[in-house]
Amino acid sequence: MPPDASPAPAARPSAPPSPTDGAPPPHRRLGRSGLALPTVSLGLWQNFGDADPRATQREIVLHAVDRGVTHLDLANNYGPPGGAAEESLGHLLARELRPVRDELVVTTKAGYRMGPGPYGEGGSRKYLLSSLDASLRRLGLDHVDIFYSHRFDPTTPLEETVGALATAVRSGRARYAGISSYSARRTREALRVAERLGVDLVVTQVSYSMLNRWVEEPDPHDPAGASVLDVAGAEGLGVVAFSPLAQGMLTDRYLRGVPDDSRAARGGPLRPAFLSDANLDHVRRLDGLARAHGRSLATTAILWAMRDERVTTVLLGASSTRQLDENLAALDAPALTAEELAAVDALPADTGINIWASRSSDL
Repeated sequence: MPPDASPAPAARPSAPPSPTDGAPPPHRRLGRSGLALPTVSLGLWQNFGDADPRATQREIVLHAVDRGVTHLDLANNYGPPGGAAEESLGHLLARELRPVRDELVVTTKAGYRMGPGPYGEGGSRKYLLSSLDASLRRLGLDHVDIFYSHRFDPTTPLEETVGALATAVRSGRARYAGISSYSARRTREALRVAERLGVDLVVTQVSYSMLNRWVEEPDPHDPAGASVLDVAGAEGLGVVAFSPLAQGMLTDRYLRGVPDDSRAARGGPLRPAFLSDANLDHVRRLDGLARAHGRSLATTAILWAMRDERVTTVLLGASSTRQLDENLAALDAPALTAEELAAVDALPADTGINIWASRSSDL
């Protein structure tokens, strides 16, 4: 553990966090399943690695649960290093969160690179199930609530990938199974395979924002030319939308350049190429529109991603409790106006920031 990453304090809070404290977010049904998720969920993709102070991680997660954000989303490779985010949450699940474990929805994924060699990534049965077992050890749990295939793997038959998800559910290591970043065609194919294998796929997790609308676009490879959202709606799949703030672009973070401590400056997933003059011009126009309607750009972006009832929840990260509260304030804001929706529709649907496309959603 690095010097600035202090362990969680030994003292427990005076009372365990409770998802019923305060005004919790509204919930939406996860597609055709019986599971309901809060409309805003906490993603641990960023800010939960070994370089981030454990005390801050603890504060964010416990505050989220206090605010009714009961869905905590992970993947095996979240950190860095891979596994760090699961270990961090595992410490909390063993202590402060133990009394409310059954009120939480804890999810994880496997598919991207986690370890060396041929069994360290992909969609094989060996990788998915061994990864899930390792995730459960890090989390200190006997099951997760949703286990996802993190990406489509063209080198592995879908029967094998979906079969591994089926085993995860039937063995009790996962309550539900899902897929992430699958195109409309691959989503439809995965559903047909799951039907033959007798397992339900209940959710798809996809990147979706005002600057990244690929899930709305017709898939030329789909037999019906449908979009991901079309397939999800027709098949009763829940939709978990991640990166609704486009990794920080749809906030006030980059309106006046690239801050030294930003994700783009640190070489993270928000590549400097995404901050093109054209993209930043779109962002500034949206910021002006949001301010004209008395709200922040981030609030506008969150409300926009939630406007479609097919979207069950939006996954938001947080680097502080203050940032989390600012994002949760969107739940109290009035719906977007027709003028705001028209302004978003006037933007290009593809601004080139779907960083997962070449490895999954384009396949």
